[in-house]
Amino acid sequence: MSCLCLGRLKLTTVHHLAIKVSIVVYKEVLIINSEIRQKVQSLVSDGVLLSSDVTKAGIHRSVLSELVEEGALIQHSRGIYMLADEFEDEYLMLQKRYGRGIYSHATALYLHGYSDRVPLSLHMTFPIGYNSRTIKSENVKVTRVSMTNYDLGITTVTSPYGNEIKVYDLERSLCDVLRGQGDDIQIVQAAFKKYAVSKEKDINKLIAYSKQLLVEPKVRTYMEVLL
Repeated sequence: MSCLCLGRLKLTTVHHLAIKVSIVVYKEVLIINSEIRQKVQSLVSDGVLLSSDVTKAGIHRSVLSELVEEGALIQHSRGIYMLADEFEDEYLMLQKRYGRGIYSHATALYLHGYSDRVPLSLHMTFPIGYNSRTIKSENVKVTRVSMTNYDLGITTVTSPYGNEIKVYDLERSLCDVLRGQGDDIQIVQAAFKKYAVSKEKDINKLIAYSKQLLVEPKVRTYMEVLL
């Protein structure tokens, strides 16, 4: 009888010990998850998270799948995630996906406030040699230029959704729409008219750009009429 009671006592002790161990392990997992969540959150920029940044931070990519299942993240495209409560910024997301792309031409004029026509397709400029198979499936006009011209006039503006994006400056954009890319002549004329009366215009920069981009005669024609 005493042996039987002793056996029950041992079993009960082991059982309670197992429960305590489970609780400790469970709490440790919660702590690890909390640390990972904070680390993942620190990698988010403008509501966007790149899987490449997660890997560089030493976090297993399975965490991304878990966060998607929880509804905390939405997978926008391969390797790009966004916070579930963020509005999608097509300008930002496209540039996150194609990092070498700079908004240019009529799209840049729109972003600078020199066109009131919302682009039906976004125009981006890339360096010669840049190739991406997936960009063909995007609603994007693509221009490729030499590295010398690619770097000319890169700046940043705030997208219509409030995020910082890369774009060519105003003078570069005015030159680009004169380079035979098929931009609407009404957009071109309206932009030059607004530029001509702007207090922020920089004619010296515009002429310097036009020489490098081989559109100086066209630029001078517009400015001589408008000034």
